[in-house]
Amino acid sequence: MKRALVVGIDEYDSDEFPTLSGCVRDANAIVPLLESDENGDKNFDCRTLGTSPEQPHVTRDDLTAAIDRLLRDEADMAVLFFAGHGASKAEALNLVTSDGTPISPGVSFSLILDLISQSPVDEIVILLDCCFSGGAGTIPAISKDLALVRDGVSILTASRPDQAAEETSGRGKFSVFLEAGLQGGAADVLGQVTVAGIYSYVSESFGAWDQRPTFLANVEQLQTIRQCAPWVDLAILRQLPKWFRDPSVSYPLDPSYEDSSPVPNDPAELERYEANQTIFKQMQKCAGARLIVPEGAEYMYYAAINSKACKLTRLGAHYWELAKNRQL
Repeated sequence: MKRALVVGIDEYDSDEFPTLSGCVRDANAIVPLLESDENGDKNFDCRTLGTSPEQPHVTRDDLTAAIDRLLRDEADMAVLFFAGHGASKAEALNLVTSDGTPISPGVSFSLILDLISQSPVDEIVILLDCCFSGGAGTIPAISKDLALVRDGVSILTASRPDQAAEETSGRGKFSVFLEAGLQGGAADVLGQVTVAGIYSYVSESFGAWDQRPTFLANVEQLQTIRQCAPWVDLAILRQLPKWFRDPSVSYPLDPSYEDSSPVPNDPAELERYEANQTIFKQMQKCAGARLIVPEGAEYMYYAAINSKACKLTRLGAHYWELAKNRQL
């Protein structure tokens, strides 16, 4: 069982917090990516806040109650996505609500941490696209004692504690990159999108002069947030130990592996030719995922035509080990 609360707040009462235009769009873009895996399978049971045209106004009580409901009951994973104003007050991040004021901006992240500490949810992921959101990782409750962030919690933020979160084309830049990561940009070879993969993808998307996303995690094992199509099917990955008796040993190729070579008439040679054709097509998929590289040639095609070889990359050796130990 997996739950997600997706919050987008554009409307604010106080002049201190100007009306925004992209947070609701950010939230609406994230919802379908959390609700379903790439193949259409059900993923998270999502609820939204602030995204309805009939109820764009989100109060402090609304947000507190919704987060409490998200975290109160047992679940395998819970995700909180927030897009809106962020405010730093008393060295703590506050998620600003529609009724927020300079004195009382909204929901303090320290309160959210309290709810998290009491939650029976196994894995909790917090995604914040708001100004000063890096304060979620540097508030006193965390910086003095990391153990206060209980096991199974990951926090990914759009910016450092002293930085604004920028927009692009009427959308939060962080949310745009987050959306692309969930669509598969952050997927590993198996198609699994984790919060660490998203951080790596999003962080690389910002330049040296841009806002810098932050990532804090206290987890023993990363869980999959969304499943996308794998770069290489498991059935092919399990062939790696059969092709390479050792991850450091090359695999010799010859023209029979390439389908442009003449089809032999001899039945025994034809059987070998067809087997090699199948292997080579699967190897090319691995090469596309940077698991295998040709030796002595620029491309796998020329390695086969010129009777060269191919070898495992370090990443390929990693999946070789997993396949060898039946962990795939």
